[in-house]
Amino acid sequence: MSDKKIYDITLYILLYFVLFFLAADLSSQMLLKSELVTIPDLRGKDLAEAKAELAKKKTGLIVQASQFDNAYEKGTIIFQEPSAGSRFKVNRTVRVILSQGSEKVPIPKFESRSLEWASQALRETGLRKGRISHIHTPQYAAGRIISQQPAAAEVVSRNTPVNFLVSQGAWEDKYIMPDLIEKNSAAVIQRLRAMEFKVSIDHDTLYQGLGPGIILRQSPLRGFPLLKRNQISLEVSK
Repeated sequence: MSDKKIYDITLYILLYFVLFFLAADLSSQMLLKSELVTIPDLRGKDLAEAKAELAKKKTGLIVQASQFDNAYEKGTIIFQEPSAGSRFKVNRTVRVILSQGSEKVPIPKFESRSLEWASQALRETGLRKGRISHIHTPQYAAGRIISQQPAAAEVVSRNTPVNFLVSQGAWEDKYIMPDLIEKNSAAVIQRLRAMEFKVSIDHDTLYQGLGPGIILRQSPLRGFPLLKRNQISLEVSK
């Protein structure tokens, strides 16, 4: 047998196998495309559950939209297309709509909480901050919520404003800062501390013509309003 004939036979054999495998692959793809599966009921399932169930059916999932729904928890499927029980070709995609949760939400209890905590809780609940009023009271620390409206546990629509009455703490006595310049620091400091004011002193200043212990500068300045919790700073000659 000539080399050319052997070559031609080999070429025909190779061509046969190539055509065979191409035909087999094409047939399997056509069979796969024509394969039908029954779509399961995805309502009430979360995305992970739905995707796992559809993967068994060789189908995918895409989220088409989301909307509020009182019957389904947030993040679960409330609608699907095709509907449950439909016959569906594999490798297709099921479109779903997710629940954003109920449009109605219960009001949290904000009393005795801080405004910072309330702001975060409002965002998480889907509510918003309403009017904020303030009042002095020794019963609540400054910045704490005394009362709220609507009341805790009341069920309202999302985006409802919640009003707060917030404590400014107990009333504090107010004083006017006197002129302490050139006064004897020992007597002044003794008097201020006896009245429970906070006093800090700087003794590191030399001043020509003045002996030690004389007040050279003060903060706050004369005439400024003063509370007992405010710091009084004095610069004293040494």
